[in-house]
Amino acid sequence: MQIDIQKEIPLAPLTTLGVGGPAARFYRCQNEWEVLILSEFARKEALPLFVLGGGSNLLVSDEGFPGLVLQMAITGVEREGDVLRVGAGVVWDDFVQQTVDAGLQGIECLAGIPGTVGGTPVQNVGAYGQEVSETIVSVRCFDTVTGQYVDLSNEACGFAYRTSRFNTTDRGRYIVTRVDFRLRAGGAPCLKYADLRKHFEGKPQPSLAEVAEAVRVIRRGKGMVVDAGDPNSRSAGSFFRNPIVPKEILLKVSEAAGIGVDAVPHWPAGEGMIKLPAAWLLEQAGFVRGYAMGRAGISSRHTLAVINRGEATAADIIALREQIIATVRLKFGIELEQEPVNVA
Repeated sequence: MQIDIQKEIPLAPLTTLGVGGPAARFYRCQNEWEVLILSEFARKEALPLFVLGGGSNLLVSDEGFPGLVLQMAITGVEREGDVLRVGAGVVWDDFVQQTVDAGLQGIECLAGIPGTVGGTPVQNVGAYGQEVSETIVSVRCFDTVTGQYVDLSNEACGFAYRTSRFNTTDRGRYIVTRVDFRLRAGGAPCLKYADLRKHFEGKPQPSLAEVAEAVRVIRRGKGMVVDAGDPNSRSAGSFFRNPIVPKEILLKVSEAAGIGVDAVPHWPAGEGMIKLPAAWLLEQAGFVRGYAMGRAGISSRHTLAVINRGEATAADIIALREQIIATVRLKFGIELEQEPVNVA
């Protein structure tokens, strides 16, 4: 079987942010054999390797990527009882819809999130009261160090808030080819999130499909559903993680904001730690919805979404990122962390 590796393929059109240069080499992998062969090719040619899914959580440099980009296109969903084995190239929102149509509870609040299944365990995707780590049984990966396929259990994935071993200690080592989920047949939908409770207030208990659609409506209202007709959706999703800081920081934050400690929005995050909403910090620092800095800006619907306002470059996005980080650091003493992956 001939492997036709393409050269100098533009990456910007393959991302939701729409910025960045080309991949020196590019290939769409449709099965595990191709993943193995292409990984071996990259190793022999001493080429950096990057795996691309739906392009929804990426910031590609203007120079592009000097190595081999593998776009994951392994599809298929197989069900064994309450476990679903899902190819890494399956579109995430399509899979969510399939589960709610089948009456399977567990990921209904993760509807409308762009990208593919393979990317969800990497950053432990979560929204509206759910995280994928709550339902993942195991993740099948190609280990580029050993050259073997492995099945990593939920515990072995090292899941934490928006992280896993795949984007921390073992970044770049594993190529996800399949994710196995355990969902609950007939389970009641998750209505932990305030926006969802408000949406269904005074109405009968909603179905899983109704909750999934409500989440899409809420996300669309924030410009967080990919839509060619909505310039606010030309983003990489939430650009900054909600910082987790020592509880003592609350006093400094309240003084800097000129409000009482109790007025600072925060949540418990383990012993002696709290989580602060990054969106609130940005707003307090002057980066409000609709803020513009040249061709980059902030969504007019969602404070955390840094957007490409039209023909922006990665340098434009980075300049805005640096201004935001520096201003929040100066005002609150808190270091914001970027959520999208840098590709360079």
